[in-house]
Amino acid sequence: MADAPASLSGQDVGSFAYLTIKDRIPLILTKAIDTLHRHKSEFFEKHGEEGIEAEKKAISLLSKLRNELQTDKPIIPLVANYVDTDIWNQYLEYQQSLLRESDRTPSWFYSPWLYVECYMYRRIHEAIIQSPPVNDFDVFKESKDQNFFESQEPGITLCTHLQEFKSTIEDLDANQLKTEFFHLLQISLWGNKCDLSLSGGESSSQKTNLINSLEDLEPFILVNDMEHLWSLLSKYKETREKVPIVRVDIVLDNSGFELLTDLVLADFLLSTNLATEIHFYGKSIPWFVSDTTIRDFNWLIEQVKHYDHKWVSKCGVDWENYIKMGRWVYHDHMFWTLPHEYAAMSQVAPDLYAELQKACLILFKGDLNYRKLTGDRKWAFTVPFHQALSGFHPAPLCSLRTLKAEIQVGLQPGQGEQLAASDPNWLITGKYGVIQFDGPL
Repeated sequence: MADAPASLSGQDVGSFAYLTIKDRIPLILTKAIDTLHRHKSEFFEKHGEEGIEAEKKAISLLSKLRNELQTDKPIIPLVANYVDTDIWNQYLEYQQSLLRESDRTPSWFYSPWLYVECYMYRRIHEAIIQSPPVNDFDVFKESKDQNFFESQEPGITLCTHLQEFKSTIEDLDANQLKTEFFHLLQISLWGNKCDLSLSGGESSSQKTNLINSLEDLEPFILVNDMEHLWSLLSKYKETREKVPIVRVDIVLDNSGFELLTDLVLADFLLSTNLATEIHFYGKSIPWFVSDTTIRDFNWLIEQVKHYDHKWVSKCGVDWENYIKMGRWVYHDHMFWTLPHEYAAMSQVAPDLYAELQKACLILFKGDLNYRKLTGDRKWAFTVPFHQALSGFHPAPLCSLRTLKAEIQVGLQPGQGEQLAASDPNWLITGKYGVIQFDGPL
């Protein structure tokens, strides 16, 4: 890591990191405060005066956090006793040690963007857990659920498409299966546009039918390694006698419509025998507004199962059965909500790294995963993905990510410059995507 470039940070005035810390994060905090305020009567009904006092305390802590951020105060240690508190505080000490020679202390605009953004969400969690009896309240739950409900039409279309495909599966040849695999990979990729942290918590639901848009969207995939994924999984399928268990792990990003696209892809992988089991990884606490927790995962499957549409509810029934049979397994681990880049996982969370090593393929969804995979650094666009992973190679892996941060590696010479000339915001709007693979070919 000695030759790794500097981290993206709010020091760079006008950068997306700077604008996120200056504008987007305070807006997200304001929305969290508003959400608590709107639930005041519910807290009173459930907990009486104690609930009102808890709401006031949580709001006070979040208001203090917002003030610290907006005035670029030093980052302070976490105080509430929680499973990861010591690790967070050790990481702050590490950040302090990096700045010792410069006489600075870690602060919102002068520390790595990845660190302070993660820290902000961890401080939101701290404010809630310090405010019993409302200490299990998810300030982002409403907006996550709304995203799902507002994306119902494309969701119905996608579930219907999957069930109709499954009814013809026996009659399809390898090329037809491959075409469908590519379609569902792309739907999972573009589902990643539905990100509430990018929109500051405003609605970011999927309004259009993605299946009909794939051809038009394909030119916006800057790195497209779908062939590598097909080659890898079809090779395992052909050698099933030698490798009876083919496990695909999906490190989830957003709940709502994106999660639905991931579950449809996972169903396809089992139905076509390209995989025998799927392991999902979500967040153990509310995170980056719309990230998937176990509540979101189970809630979405319940919604789908009870939906008044035969193909949608059939999906929900099938998905519940996969869980009961152990063919779908959901994990969470505190590492996913730590500030570390993934190159540190084998040291910080060796148990999680060992779990990922059991996979034949790992799919990392979304932008935050990409930032953590690459260390959120100022890499040149042409640096190979393998190099930017800085030694993180638990298994063959692939990032499915729409671009929402000023980092992208593995491009062709001149490709980044050409994009910047034609579309100055190409790195941050979610308009472009990658399906970027690392592993033996």
